[in-house]
Amino acid sequence: MKILVTGAAGFIGHSAANALTEAGFQVIGLDNINAYYDVNLKYARLLEAGISKHEIKSGELICSSINSSYRFLQLDITNRVALAALFSQEKFTHVLHLAAQAGVRYSLENPYTYIDSNIVGFENLLENCRNFGIKHLVYGSSSSVYGLNAKIPYKETDVTETPASLYAATKKANELMAHVYSNLFSVPTTGMRFFTVYGPWGRPDMAPSLFMNAIMNQQPIRVFNHGNMQRDFTYIDDIVEGILKIVPTPPDKKIPYEIYNIGNSQPIALMNFIQIIEKTTGKKAILAMEDMQPGDVLVTYADTTHLKNDFDYKPSTSIETGIRKFYDWFVSYYNPNNQIRINVV
Repeated sequence: MKILVTGAAGFIGHSAANALTEAGFQVIGLDNINAYYDVNLKYARLLEAGISKHEIKSGELICSSINSSYRFLQLDITNRVALAALFSQEKFTHVLHLAAQAGVRYSLENPYTYIDSNIVGFENLLENCRNFGIKHLVYGSSSSVYGLNAKIPYKETDVTETPASLYAATKKANELMAHVYSNLFSVPTTGMRFFTVYGPWGRPDMAPSLFMNAIMNQQPIRVFNHGNMQRDFTYIDDIVEGILKIVPTPPDKKIPYEIYNIGNSQPIALMNFIQIIEKTTGKKAILAMEDMQPGDVLVTYADTTHLKNDFDYKPSTSIETGIRKFYDWFVSYYNPNNQIRINVV
């Protein structure tokens, strides 16, 4: 297998590309390294994979200094011509698509970036998968597609026609676009609805990093909806283990299209989550209670029965274990001279 991993400098993409390489697959990681959040974190992820910032030149493939089976390319998936040339040259067998403009709240401020990356970029990938006979396109969707759905836990067969944000709408659009290509052109596609992923190398704009940073520096935490929310926090290693099971296994049915929830199936109340961070860090949080933010939902809760039935797999890392591992990494990465600061755009 020769796998293209898009978003390889991102949180999930970084871990997935490393794991696929370690599993013996040939991997080309692709990322545009945009400045949505601190690019130094993205470069640090790549460096862990053996790709030095100083070696990166836009449009040029770089071989990892750690594992010759991993190469990296700085490229934007909206670049239709360059992307097609890459597919033609490399003859991929599989694609793991994790590049996307992320963030629910940011979509309220910069909607066009979501259309460009999440819609136009995804269409470019679908066309190349069709034109170059890709055996399986696996892509990241989101629990956000469940939107205003009041039924919990969320099941893949639930209605997902009420997105609460443009980000969620683009992810739902990806699933619909993938279905068209699976139906009309027999492109095998599998979407993975991720549920609040956290852990080492996590994004600085997400709650675990924001809360950890604030507590460590004795700064106020913005607690939306006055803490009356629940999230199905899922540890990064559990997500990656699911990815490794899904990528080699295209859907075996007339229309080769599939969707899986990947979540911990144990939603945590936001205030309990903060208390776990307090206990882990040994510091007390300063809480700034605020109203519900536009685009947010009250609860995310994954029904992972479908994933377990097909792969005999269910994420299992407890929130206490996951936060301890995240804290250990967080301190080691952000804590020179006991002063922690993270940059969030």
